[in-house]
Amino acid sequence: MSQKNKKVLKYHTGFNLNIGFIVFFVIIIYVIFHIFTYFTSNPVSEYEVQQGTIATNNIYKGMIIREESVVYAEESGNLNYFVSNGSKVATSDVVYSVDTDGSIATQITGAQNDASAITDEAAGQIITDINSFSSGYNRRYFSKVYTFKNDLSAQLTQVLSQNALTSLADTISTAEANNTFYTYKPTAPGIVYYGIDGYEDVTTDSFTLDQYNNTNYEETDLTDNSTINQLDPVYKLITSENWNILINVPDNVAKSLNDKSVIKIRFCDDDYTTTVSFSLLKKDDAFFLKLNMKNSLIRYINERFTNIELVLGTDTGLKIPNSAITKKEFFTIPKDYFTASGDSDDSSLMIKDKSSGSVNIVSPTIFSQNDDFYFVDDEYLKDGDIIVKPDSSSTYRVGTDKDKLTGVYNINKGYAVFKQIKVLASNDDYTIVEAKTPYGISLYDHIALDGKSVKENQTITK
Repeated sequence: MSQKNKKVLKYHTGFNLNIGFIVFFVIIIYVIFHIFTYFTSNPVSEYEVQQGTIATNNIYKGMIIREESVVYAEESGNLNYFVSNGSKVATSDVVYSVDTDGSIATQITGAQNDASAITDEAAGQIITDINSFSSGYNRRYFSKVYTFKNDLSAQLTQVLSQNALTSLADTISTAEANNTFYTYKPTAPGIVYYGIDGYEDVTTDSFTLDQYNNTNYEETDLTDNSTINQLDPVYKLITSENWNILINVPDNVAKSLNDKSVIKIRFCDDDYTTTVSFSLLKKDDAFFLKLNMKNSLIRYINERFTNIELVLGTDTGLKIPNSAITKKEFFTIPKDYFTASGDSDDSSLMIKDKSSGSVNIVSPTIFSQNDDFYFVDDEYLKDGDIIVKPDSSSTYRVGTDKDKLTGVYNINKGYAVFKQIKVLASNDDYTIVEAKTPYGISLYDHIALDGKSVKENQTITK
């Protein structure tokens, strides 16, 4: 090899070594930079926006109104009941008796303790009721066990009391002839209830806010006494199975129901759901729903107040976690200070230099708008900048007006960009936002899971 060729080879070899060293050095710097960035940055968890729904439910106190009247004792003496609480009765059924000297009452009480008198038919009905309760039992509503126990006890008492009337027929007939024993039947068919609370005469027209808001509500159990005085309350007769529930609702809920006539409700105590007709009425500037119930009266005969959930509808849209939602402050700039920038359709602003008086044109990102203003951030503007109005000598000082928007941070491109959201509904964990909102998010967008930990244009590491 000639001396010249050796020199050329040495040159190319040296050149290639230098290039290789530079490339290697650049790669090392790149790797070190990303390792440093990874360990010094806070990784951002992301969430992919999905379609979803949230039921808009509201729970309110309901006051139950029935057609009911109190029946008062006509005589004083020992008291015995012959129908169970919540039973339907005809005008031929004996509801209670009063024994003025106590001799018949003692025999009736003794007969009530003789379980051998229960007929096979009555025992079969009791067994059916127990099996029905057991199959539908839900431990979330354990208190219903006590209600069922009391109802079962009353049912047994009724059976045994009726048997006592039959077995003691001759003795009772003699006592009635001597005016020492009296049996009483209802004046109209209905449902018997052995409790009073002072609300018996209240109607959907006559009720007051104090009655609805009563925090000292009490009911008197009429079966606690074995004796009774003349004109004492002895039972209550409910004469119609049509009943009402009054619910005080906020103005906005009342307004949303103005064009509706039926509503779906849920009884919170036992999870029973039904759809009923309703009307709106106003009492002392407060709105009330009057629910028109046509069934299930006996189911809630023990209740005067109960919690009702109004199932008002289901909102559908983009479903995002509440943790992603944050707020960001923006400059609000009057729309008439924006102008088209040259051949571009971008909206621009003319910023006046305070020292030279010259004008610089910037095209800030618009995040939202209303009728009068655009919302822009501080990427191209700062507090105190003077904006010149197109074709005018008028100016506007940046920062004169500010406002906050609710939104999330979109991280599709590897950096954070604030996007406004319009909330439709929310619960403890998620929010449904309107889809296709201008300056908003779209289905399958990736957003920061923790919106409060992210800043505008922040580089995102995952």
